[in-house]
Amino acid sequence: MKNVGLIGIPLGFAASKPGSEFGAAAIRKADIRGKRLVEHIAELGYQVKDYGDVEIVNPNYIATKEESPKYLKEMNLSCLQIVEAMREILAKGDFPVILGGDHSIAIGTFSSVSDFYRRDQGKQIGLIWFDAHADMNTPETSPSGNLHGMPLAVLLGFGEESLTNLCGYSPKLNPEFLAHIGGRDLDPGEKELIYKLGLRDHFFTMSDIDRHGMAYCVEKAIEIVSKASGGYSVTFDIDIIDPRFAPGSGTLVRGGITYREAHLALEIIAEAGGMLSFEMVEVNPTLDKENITVELAGELILSALGKVIL
Repeated sequence: MKNVGLIGIPLGFAASKPGSEFGAAAIRKADIRGKRLVEHIAELGYQVKDYGDVEIVNPNYIATKEESPKYLKEMNLSCLQIVEAMREILAKGDFPVILGGDHSIAIGTFSSVSDFYRRDQGKQIGLIWFDAHADMNTPETSPSGNLHGMPLAVLLGFGEESLTNLCGYSPKLNPEFLAHIGGRDLDPGEKELIYKLGLRDHFFTMSDIDRHGMAYCVEKAIEIVSKASGGYSVTFDIDIIDPRFAPGSGTLVRGGITYREAHLALEIIAEAGGMLSFEMVEVNPTLDKENITVELAGELILSALGKVIL
């Protein structure tokens, strides 16, 4: 029986709008068909331990519009906290289920998972990144300076050295083992970096999903990340889903995937095996409507853990 380690990361200061820092608490407390998330996970046959929330170092000032990246000091300190909290879960052999928080938390979470398997087993790991955005801006290319638009670039070794060198090495992710699914709103600097790294075939955009279908794109993504010797992590930004089905997020973009496509993608990943951690981010309950995004986030976590219709 696999053990699940649930952990909340209430970090929202790296996003463009406040509120994602409340996502973890909202998902934990959500009434999902009459039960809480922990109860549903247990019904799938897991032993569940809730490790609580990581202590975040929040800024006590408002950054200027010109700063890029914004709140770097607080992000560095918070990432150190995230790395240590994740290490505890991994050292105990639990499967991390991470509740965000904005997507900048992936700097700390994936760095910790990558470092653990690198040091413990001498292996590299892959990463599937579900997102409407590339999250591959750098301080020089970012239109906003917000760090939640930079985490994937940081993990690939581009950006502020204090972040790229978290855990003492860079990059955390070999671009050969990256697959990105659902992109439809990319900045010019991000596109340039994607082509510079030769990653076009690793990005399954909404156009690719329209042409080939979600199942095909996810299966190809799994092929890519499974080339890593240690397995792969999955991070899921709720804004990959069309705003009709998930309005509770801070950077909504029309034309996203459907409710069923989201579930199908995670069902395929669960069936394939090899996943080392799962992360749900950018759920903003302050922007939600009738809690549908929060509840959907909980349902998707269950699909990632193996829940199927029949």
